[in-house]
Amino acid sequence: MTIKAINVRNQFKGTIKEIVIGEVLSEIDVQTAAGIVTSVITTRSVNELELQVGSEVIAFVKSTEVSIAKL
Repeated sequence: MTIKAINVRNQFKGTIKEIVIGEVLSEIDVQTAAGIVTSVITTRSVNELELQVGSEVIAFVKSTEVSIAKL
């Protein structure tokens, strides 16, 4: 599945403004045109995606879950 295959209404392109790293989970704040979207993802995913402040990402919203994809 590609990023384009996911419903556009549930995608928010933005830039990471802040990362709060935890031992297991990390909080990612993404500045989007609609405002700040916050995602809680595993710290392992933060490291594997090489996420850092300033990275361009897409926040995917599914119900109460927000996932992150690096651009």
